[in-house]
Amino acid sequence: MLHPELIELSQDQQKAELKIVPSTHGPISENDLLQLLGLPGFSSLCPSQSQISQAVIKVNQLHPQDKGNVELFFEIADRRDASISFEVSDDKMQATMMLTAAYGGKSLDIKDILKNLKLQRISMGLSKPKIDSLLTEFSQLAPGASCYGTIARGRPPVNGVAAQLSRKVSLARERLLQPQKNSDGSVDMRNLGAMIMVKPGNLLIEKTPATSGVNGYNVYGENIIAKPGKDLRLIVGNGTELNLNNPNQLLASVAGQPVEAKSGMQVDDVLQIKNVDVSYGHVDFKGSILITGDVGEGMIVKSSGDITVMGFVDSATLEAKGDITVSKGIIGRQLKDLSLSTKLTAQGQISAQFVQYSNLNAQGNILVTKQLLHSHTHTKQQLIVSDATGRRGDLVGGKAEANGGVKAVAIGATADTKTEVYCAMELSDFKQQLKQLDHSIKSMVVATLNIEAQLRKLPPKEQWQDDAMMVEQVTVMLDEKRRMNVIRAQEELEYDTLKHTIENYYKQNCVHALKHVFSNVELHIGPAFHRTQREHGPCRVQNENQEISINYSN
Repeated sequence: MLHPELIELSQDQQKAELKIVPSTHGPISENDLLQLLGLPGFSSLCPSQSQISQAVIKVNQLHPQDKGNVELFFEIADRRDASISFEVSDDKMQATMMLTAAYGGKSLDIKDILKNLKLQRISMGLSKPKIDSLLTEFSQLAPGASCYGTIARGRPPVNGVAAQLSRKVSLARERLLQPQKNSDGSVDMRNLGAMIMVKPGNLLIEKTPATSGVNGYNVYGENIIAKPGKDLRLIVGNGTELNLNNPNQLLASVAGQPVEAKSGMQVDDVLQIKNVDVSYGHVDFKGSILITGDVGEGMIVKSSGDITVMGFVDSATLEAKGDITVSKGIIGRQLKDLSLSTKLTAQGQISAQFVQYSNLNAQGNILVTKQLLHSHTHTKQQLIVSDATGRRGDLVGGKAEANGGVKAVAIGATADTKTEVYCAMELSDFKQQLKQLDHSIKSMVVATLNIEAQLRKLPPKEQWQDDAMMVEQVTVMLDEKRRMNVIRAQEELEYDTLKHTIENYYKQNCVHALKHVFSNVELHIGPAFHRTQREHGPCRVQNENQEISINYSN
């Protein structure tokens, strides 16, 4: 070991100084110098690796030479205070603190931490228990060792909840799935109960208002504005009125049949007919229509509300701005030009127990509780071929198009009847809507920045506050900025919702067979296509990576 007298503290007591004569004390190694630094008074200092390496090289080079008689001087260690550093995440929502123990220098306490937090402007979401825990760990560290941990977290905003409209009355279509019980407890599938009617004052819809959300903050204390929930206007339709004591309640103002409308309801007069046939003539009624019997061949029935048929529809045309509900069956046949003799079109839903050789077109769901045979169906929502128990419901032949997916007990038939199923065909439209929203949001961001830039260029307020024209211009700019911020917040919420819809589009819109998918069923989900070659059991058919995937798990 080298002689202890070769090392001493500098005059200010901050450094370890090595004074060495190469010809006398060389050659040396780094380990020799580290042993000197292990002596009392030096062991807590921070070794300077670069100076130690340089000292070894210089001494060993000069050791055998005449110049080795000259004393060399090196500062091989120094005293260092404890240090503190912070790292803030890119989103400013998390701050991590690192404490490094001193090398014989000044330590740290809570006052030093608070002072440094203030310098870094970290002020919100601080956790005193976590800071105390780090200080405890820090007090036990060896010189130069470090400990770190998250000591502050921001609070993300809680976006508002969209307004919701809760319907408080049943609709005619819902009777189809609610057959009446007999006195002995059995169910009479033919008895669908009384017609749904309301009286003045009956509650139709109750609105749960949108919430504004709760603002958040980051670790710097900067506010993160929550996006308000999308509001829905409760629209007063014919035969309805808002409750004077509660504007979130829509009441019936007349007696009649409740009909669902966009963002509201209406109460229609009801035209009741026994049968629509040649003797009665075509029907075009402003209101809802209740046909207690059948609609005969070649007849046309049009309604501005719902159409409810208690019997059969046979080779007829029905058009409704509301729902079409057929309690028994919809029957048609294929004509010479291959078209179908029965056509039903509804802006709401279409419901029936049995359908064959018919063309059904609905904006809402299409519900068939027993069999859908050799028909063409198209809906923007979901096609459901199943009873309430999920035990019965056959989709056989024809072409079924349902953008919202298909759910049936059995699809196809054991006779290999060709059955075409299309769903989830609107993804490109959603992507276009997302692109338009993105463009609109970015345009409003640019416009808002331009307004802020104009406001910053204004002279001090006292120079123009008495100028009425200037005050008006500033007021207009501020109002426009507020207006765009509100619209942008709503569109950003729509953007997030639509983006989530797109990301989960093929998971949500699929083909669900409760019992069977038989052979010769053509499955089109988006651009993916598959024709079944064998029978499949209960399964979900989805588009996965633009290929048809059949999943048998529950």
